[in-house]
Amino acid sequence: MDFVLSHLGFVCALGTNHNDIIRNAQSGNQNGMQPNKVCVNGDIVPFGAVDIETRHDMRFYDLMLAAIEQIKPAIEKIKAQYSPTRIGIILGASNTAVHEAQKHISTKLSTGTMPDTFSVSMLELGTPAEMLRNMVETTGPAYTISTACSSSIKALDSARDLIRQNICDAVICGGVDARCDFALNGFNALEALSHKITNPMSKNRDGINLGECAALFIMQRSTEGIRIMGCGETSDAYHPTAPDPTGAGAIESMKCAIADAKLTPSDIDYINMHGTGTIANDAMESQAIYDIFGDKTTCASTKPLTGHCLGAAGACSVALSWLMLKHNFSIPHVYDGQFADDCAPIHLATKNDNQEIRTILCNAFAFGGSNSTIIIGK
Repeated sequence: MDFVLSHLGFVCALGTNHNDIIRNAQSGNQNGMQPNKVCVNGDIVPFGAVDIETRHDMRFYDLMLAAIEQIKPAIEKIKAQYSPTRIGIILGASNTAVHEAQKHISTKLSTGTMPDTFSVSMLELGTPAEMLRNMVETTGPAYTISTACSSSIKALDSARDLIRQNICDAVICGGVDARCDFALNGFNALEALSHKITNPMSKNRDGINLGECAALFIMQRSTEGIRIMGCGETSDAYHPTAPDPTGAGAIESMKCAIADAKLTPSDIDYINMHGTGTIANDAMESQAIYDIFGDKTTCASTKPLTGHCLGAAGACSVALSWLMLKHNFSIPHVYDGQFADDCAPIHLATKNDNQEIRTILCNAFAFGGSNSTIIIGK
């Protein structure tokens, strides 16, 4: 039996159910990229917003709830099949409820009184996993990985390890991150935000858009489902925020995943790039891909459709890839069509591409040179 992602609960800027997400992704619909104000200087920037009502004092909790509702019957089934102590939870996240805590702290500074709804746990990185464990009523291992943008692919790799080491029989895994003004203003201070919808691989690219997302999978050993074929993780520690321009760590991460999957580069049908739309990342990643795959493998960045979901970015990429494999469609690379001179000449996906896709490689590269790659397939 294989390690498989048997079920997916998923909400992002493309929609709050599989059908809407598939339709909007396939057509390159960017309506989910909504104008958002940067609170420090009032600039308006696009943001990948999820169209759900905020019902609780922690936006990430509402996102997780919306995703988990989609796979609740499957969770009840694995709870009946396995002991609750044998079902783990591993999430990737970076913001938790920093946005809401920030508001409470501002209230304290202006009034002298901290709101009753504030708790230190809002700021703790372990909170999403603990809250999800309480939500689904399991008692196995539960923890959050936070390595910035590579977090949730690492969460999937770690979930596979829990099953492989016979610690768990099933793991609910993925990523969640919600809107956070602190992060938004931080990226703005780094001059990394684009004031237009992000334009990866274009000569006119000028930065990222942020977004929010919850993508939660059930991973277990099975003969049915989308397979986890291979994973790779490296750390090049080149710079606190900038990628190594040689792409050495990214290349090694992809090669490790290919080797783990016992595949060759020619076996990969589609690459879901990290593709942030920044000058440095796109030049580095395109060169890293070209060094391994040349111009033969179809590539795309889905961030112009969802925004960059930070700790949930990897899980968002894998979720879109999971839908592509399960429902036999491909997502085009959406940009202005003016390929950058400083990027290697990789093959970007178009709406006219019609080859059968059986294997997809997903990249997620983070601050500090934390690189992660996963390959999933039919």
